[in-house]
Amino acid sequence: MLDWTDRHCRFFLRLISRHVLLYTEMVTTGAVLHGDRHRLLGFSLPEKPLALQLGGCDPVDLSECAHIGEDWGYDEINLNVGCPSDRVQRGRFGACLMAEPQLVAECVAAMQAKVRIPVTVKTRIGIDERDSYEELAQFIGTVAEAGCETFIIHARKAWLSGLSPKENREVPPLRYDIAEQIKRDFSGLEVVLNGGVHTLSEAQAHLQIFDGVMIGRAAYHNPYLLAEADRLLFKSTDLPPSRRAIIESMLPYIQGELERGARLHSISRHLLGLYHGQPGGRLWRRHLGEAATRKNAGVAELRHILEQDWLSQSQSRPAEGLAGV
Repeated sequence: MLDWTDRHCRFFLRLISRHVLLYTEMVTTGAVLHGDRHRLLGFSLPEKPLALQLGGCDPVDLSECAHIGEDWGYDEINLNVGCPSDRVQRGRFGACLMAEPQLVAECVAAMQAKVRIPVTVKTRIGIDERDSYEELAQFIGTVAEAGCETFIIHARKAWLSGLSPKENREVPPLRYDIAEQIKRDFSGLEVVLNGGVHTLSEAQAHLQIFDGVMIGRAAYHNPYLLAEADRLLFKSTDLPPSRRAIIESMLPYIQGELERGARLHSISRHLLGLYHGQPGGRLWRRHLGEAATRKNAGVAELRHILEQDWLSQSQSRPAEGLAGV
């Protein structure tokens, strides 16, 4: 989710659900150690609970970054062992680390020794021709012995060459059965399913087997999908916020960010999917996109859009498209 789940996006998503665990973009150890930490790690308290996802392969660097993340207030440190992009491979991290379970174990042990918060691992079910269940089980077992108690499993293998990152999310078939077998064979571990989950009803079904479900791009493109998550998955009795209420709650945040030098587009781009599947949804995306490109664009443009007749049909409609729930 590079360039997607930045702090503006996370603030927006937290207005929709109070309880889902949010993750940062993957941040490399080099960036954390030598870059602008305020830009890379900064977040606002309403975003919590929040996990920091790291990319790296050096145990010392990862342990230092995990310590920094804990100091910044993150609730979890997640090591990415699932991203298949060429750029990530050149840095020797991401999915290619599945070929080095002992190194991943050393990284996890080093991070665990430096922090009190959970250290988790996000992985695939295999890479290239190394996709046997035995190799996956060996990987999980080795890393678990180092202290990792939670694995987020993207139930597809990754091809490290020949497929783009987008194709790696679509071409290799989903193998939920493999993830289920890991849960059965490692019953003492927390196993979270990732990959191909588009609705809350699907998530509910998977939660009969798994300890959690991660939804990525589906929640980004249709963020209001999360509006019923608190009630259905976390047993909250609060009514979900309306789309209009969500936008109105964003306005003070947007104003503050604009005053600090942010551009409207950097924030509004995350709101484009709020009316996904609703009357006026296409016009919302068009007008919001156009407003964000205007010189000195600000919250007045958003207020103007909210008052349009073509959007009023959607304001009072319930979250009926919430994934068939």
